Amino acid sequence: MKEIIFNHVGKSYGKTEVVKDLHFKINEGERLILLGPSGCGKSTTLRMIAGLEDISAGSLYMNGKKVNDVPSGKRNVAMVFQNYALYPHMTVKENIIYGLKVQKVAKAEIQNRLNAALEMLQLNGYEDRLPKDLSGGQRQRVALARAVVKRSDYFLLDEPLSNLDAQLRVSARKELVNIHEMYKQTIVYVTHDQIEAMTFADRIALMNRGTLQMLDTPANVYHRPANVFTAKFIGSPPTNVLEMKYDQGQIYIGRQSYRLNEMWIRQIQRSGTGEWLFGIRPEHLDIAAVPLENGLKGRVKYIENHGNSYCVYVELEGQEIVAMSEAKHWYPGDVIFVRPQLERIHVFNKNTTNSIGYPEELTETNVKKERMLV
Repeated sequence: MKEIIFNHVGKSYGKTEVVKDLHFKINEGERLILLGPSGCGKSTTLRMIAGLEDISAGSLYMNGKKVNDVPSGKRNVAMVFQNYALYPHMTVKENIIYGLKVQKVAKAEIQNRLNAALEMLQLNGYEDRLPKDLSGGQRQRVALARAVVKRSDYFLLDEPLSNLDAQLRVSARKELVNIHEMYKQTIVYVTHDQIEAMTFADRIALMNRGTLQMLDTPANVYHRPANVFTAKFIGSPPTNVLEMKYDQGQIYIGRQSYRLNEMWIRQIQRSGTGEWLFGIRPEHLDIAAVPLENGLKGRVKYIENHGNSYCVYVELEGQEIVAMSEAKHWYPGDVIFVRPQLERIHVFNKNTTNSIGYPEELTETNVKKERMLV
């Protein structure tokens, strides 16, 4: 079992907790992304898996065994660092096979693994070059090749693509997917880039201030955020989150009302009494220059050109809401009408900032759609 289990794991430096009570499982052979802002504890979590950081609390299990006190070299992990960590005095070939030579792997097997890695990562012809003679993308591929040849059960990557330009990141992600399809390692990948997370992950573990905010598939993290932090961190522009009041089947944003349907009325009533926040993604707002049924009236503040679309910032009852438009029909000062799509709204408890959940009808509809796509 090549799974990784966190049993209430924590990490502290003196009195400062940087990772708090992690309690979840990374499944064998899955691609799990540790995602979050700088300083959230994701790299520390990865280094605890690698054995590069001691565990302050709880227990970590790999391959069915507790590994709190197991040295890094005995955990069967391969790691790729953000800064490549290549030996500057060694050639590409020497960098790639160094670990295999230390492990005293047979020469014929070393050559076979080297040839396969060079072919896979398009490094043929670069074997005798030093790192200083390579581009950033080539150095990154060497670092990946060095990890690939180990054939380890666990493949750990700490922001491995952050030093590459956008085009190289796309091709490198494809290479990583190919590597995983070939060897089926359990991959744990640290990044602050939500695009990398959404395109590469089987599941995303979103962290903030040392705590796990949500662990789920990219689709659920995007469409069913567990809390306000998740809703606002994932997506660009982020989810609109507005102050709201609820009364007799209607949401009130300032003096304007938005009528709910029966399934959302039941969901809010199940959540009990209290104060709520209303969430809607910019792309899930209908937008028009004329009044919309069940729409809300606002005034355009400014426009951002995103190339394939325009980001329209709207003042709505003293709050700001962002909508997406395919064409630049709007200008600052224009009166505008926006209508949240009922199946796409989110409601959060204002005090806990947690989602109140989603109507069963929506969940059932999404499951049916996913089955049709398979």
